[in-house]
Amino acid sequence: MATYIILSRVSPEALQEPGSLKELAEKVSAKIKSECPAVTWKDSYSTLGRFDVVDIIESDDPKQVEKAAMIIRAYGHSMTETLVATPWDEFLAGL
Repeated sequence: MATYIILSRVSPEALQEPGSLKELAEKVSAKIKSECPAVTWKDSYSTLGRFDVVDIIESDDPKQVEKAAMIIRAYGHSMTETLVATPWDEFLAGL
């Protein structure tokens, strides 16, 4: 199964107050779970930098990953960047 990292920046207009982020995250998560069954969520992190959220997911279906990223964009009012991640040992072995 391939690992992907989705980096997100939440639009300031999307949130009326910080507490509303929790509702927004729950809405986006439920939508992805129902529409992207081939995506397994591994972890999520809040960051203090260029991106607000880092999500780590796994999937064998790149189309499902694309759909998950689009759901984050549309329903989460975010800009996203999706990266394919290769474990370092596997990367070095392939050189």
